[in-house]
Amino acid sequence: MKVKQIMTDSVISVGPRETIAHAARLMKRSDLGALPVCDEDGRVRGIVTDRDIVTRCVAGGDDPDITPVREIMSRGITACRLEDEADDVLHTMSANQVRRLPVTEGGKLVGMVSLGDLARSEYFSMEAAQALTEISSNILRK
Repeated sequence: MKVKQIMTDSVISVGPRETIAHAARLMKRSDLGALPVCDEDGRVRGIVTDRDIVTRCVAGGDDPDITPVREIMSRGITACRLEDEADDVLHTMSANQVRRLPVTEGGKLVGMVSLGDLARSEYFSMEAAQALTEISSNILRK
């Protein structure tokens, strides 16, 4: 099964110059825990999570109304491509301890794939559940 068959293609992203407050409002409005950070040409430059906002901005005493996303986003993120096999992506998520990956084509964002997307696929439900358990237990230890 290919990533393009299970990914979410209606993706909301944020620019690196946008404020953290703007990113947080987008997350709340769309019930998301993470946003890919893309430059003007649609290339993924990082990802910002609700946890990043709390631990890297709010707890650090920065003002979310003026601090740009680029100052707290995670860089050097792993992405996958439309034609990647879903089982390879599952292993990548597990190895990198992440719950979601941007999907790119020609270097530009075209979607997101999450452990939830994999779990909803009958073929991967047990493997996705195991990966989620491993990722969650490692996150809780941090």
